[in-house]
Amino acid sequence: MNYVRDLVCDGRHADALDVLDTMQDQSRGMAITHRGFATRKFGEMASGMAFYKTALAVNPDNLLARSYMGQALVEQGQVDLALAQLSEIRMRGGRGTWAETSLTNAVATSVTYSH
Repeated sequence: MNYVRDLVCDGRHADALDVLDTMQDQSRGMAITHRGFATRKFGEMASGMAFYKTALAVNPDNLLARSYMGQALVEQGQVDLALAQLSEIRMRGGRGTWAETSLTNAVATSVTYSH
């Protein structure tokens, strides 16, 4: 999954999606989460959000999906909903994690992460 994230960070969104297409188990929460991330960064916000929701249906404790979803909500100006995801991250044991820190920073600065 780190390779997929690196491709997205390099702006190679289509390549990241191609790599995800080669995965045998498309139903894994992290595969779905990274597909959402790559899709969102490719400019398809609604599809990205749908993937995050699917990832959370698979595993409600997926902190990375919650963080990415929260950052997407910040990008859309829905800070109240982003704060709800931040609260969920904390309630699910995510204090001090990258998921919490990145979403906290996004809420405070309106700057989201590309990794």
